[in-house]
Amino acid sequence: MSLKLSFTLPILLAFLVGCTSTETHRVVQTQKVESYATNYSGPKTTLAVGKFNNRSNYLQGLFSTGVDRLGNQAKTILKTHLQQTNRFKVVDRENLDAIIKEAKLRGQAQNLKGARYTVTGGVSEFGRKVTGDKQLFGILGSGKKQTAYAKVSLNVVDVLSSEIIYTTQGAGEYGLNSREVLGFGSDASYDATLNGKVLNLAITEAVNNMVRDLESGKLNVDL
Repeated sequence: MSLKLSFTLPILLAFLVGCTSTETHRVVQTQKVESYATNYSGPKTTLAVGKFNNRSNYLQGLFSTGVDRLGNQAKTILKTHLQQTNRFKVVDRENLDAIIKEAKLRGQAQNLKGARYTVTGGVSEFGRKVTGDKQLFGILGSGKKQTAYAKVSLNVVDVLSSEIIYTTQGAGEYGLNSREVLGFGSDASYDATLNGKVLNLAITEAVNNMVRDLESGKLNVDL
């Protein structure tokens, strides 16, 4: 083997190894309400989810886009968890135009059911912060923690009288830690998924409260 070839071959192999890619995947378990998949044979009242807005200072003010992304995200999570309780019949009103169109395409008349109660509310508190520490001015290492906090409020409103017959709240905190020691370890950048995770945590607690109070009689609803 020539000297030129013996010098080029390791470089070529290193380049090929460096260009390889790997693919990984895994299923992530999602958080569900306590009553999910539990047996229930009692009556189910019909609920519609009404306005659910971001009432906190987060994503508000001068640089707001005018789109309530946090409120819309929270509303989607709320509808999912209410349905998963297996204690209510949740009707969809946001996609009513599309539903009517599909019924017409099938050539069948709709039989829409009116909701006896509407669930309204909003994100009352939301915030994020980043805290950190350094060892020997960062020479030996550093750490960073991203924390997100959310509180949501739910109101059950009687559609016939507009009376608020029930209220509850739920709050949660979600944290992500990273630490780097002597140049090794993780240095996590801003994680936008913490918003959804902490909203899910707070709404899960609020819906759990609804189910507990429904079963204890504190939430008294008619069909």
